[in-house]
Amino acid sequence: MKAAIQLLKENRLSTGALSDGLSSEKVQLVLGFGQKDLLADKSKYRVLREMYPGAAILLCSTAGEIFDARVLDDTLSIAAVEFEKTRVKPVCTNIAAYANSFEAGKFLASGFSTDELCYLLVLSDGSLVNGSELVRGISEITKNRIPVSGGLAGDAGNFTSTLVGLNDDIASGNIVAIGFYGKALKVGHGSMGGWDLFGPEKEVSKSSGNVLYEIDGKNALDLYKTYLGKYSNELPGSALLFPLSVTLPGSDTTVVRTILSINEEEKTMTFAGDIPEHSQVRFMKANFDRIVHAAGIAAKQTLALPIDNPPKLALLISCVGRKLILNNRIEEEVEAVNMAFQQKTLLTGFYSYGEISTLPGVLKCELHNQTMTITTFDEA
Repeated sequence: MKAAIQLLKENRLSTGALSDGLSSEKVQLVLGFGQKDLLADKSKYRVLREMYPGAAILLCSTAGEIFDARVLDDTLSIAAVEFEKTRVKPVCTNIAAYANSFEAGKFLASGFSTDELCYLLVLSDGSLVNGSELVRGISEITKNRIPVSGGLAGDAGNFTSTLVGLNDDIASGNIVAIGFYGKALKVGHGSMGGWDLFGPEKEVSKSSGNVLYEIDGKNALDLYKTYLGKYSNELPGSALLFPLSVTLPGSDTTVVRTILSINEEEKTMTFAGDIPEHSQVRFMKANFDRIVHAAGIAAKQTLALPIDNPPKLALLISCVGRKLILNNRIEEEVEAVNMAFQQKTLLTGFYSYGEISTLPGVLKCELHNQTMTITTFDEA
């Protein structure tokens, strides 16, 4: 396996220092993460197509781009991969063709033969797709036998619309999955938040999808404001500082959920992922040092053995909420990942509206918020 990372900034192309020399005609997969307006301009796709004529080119709009150990805006971060023993197959669909995101997920996963399928990468529109339902639909078909990771596209801090593309089909509502086939590919996964828990555990007594009504029989919004104290006057913006830890019913699985909006009239909160009834929840608060440290832990989770031979390429997908909270400290979390890999791994990725990752130690996939998720790639 050979890989290279490149950065397109102000129409100038630069290459990451650790990049391999690639045979352009042999590159099978290109990942491009960039500012939405750059992707809408199809001349950028044409540049990539000319560079890599035989590759599947997967494009995704972002809330910030990761290139090497840097976090950037208004650029296009590119990773090109030339596999020696692994085959890739892309499938693209659009949410407009389905009654819901669950059905879209089922369609995507059904597009892959399971013979030697070893991993699925999923990148989805981040404004029209329910990430929780999408993941459930995929899992309905894969039966949690195949590792799945990826994320939801971003739109800076605008939360207006996003773009995902496969080759020249770049559009709002698109969902793309890439199936990886073969026995030589080594894929590692890690996901960590780093938030502090506070307050007692409580039960969700009324919810519908990603809308939360009641906790322990009490109005959820009023209870949330009580815990926020002075920060309640700054809602919904301050909600990024106080996500919710959710333990799903009937399992030990815990995910983080970020509040997207509040409805003062109906006294409800809408989250960036489902909050099932009878879930156990706890409030969380930001701890800057722990958030940065957690990114390094996520990197170490991807490693089956001590870091004698770090992976060739790492795909980092972190939450826009972390970027807004850490602000000018944001590169610290990417640097923590870089140090965990001994500065020997190519880093690419983006800041998202939701992260998709298998849970540590199992193949069960979930939608996450406010986490750093990492997928590593190498061939044996």
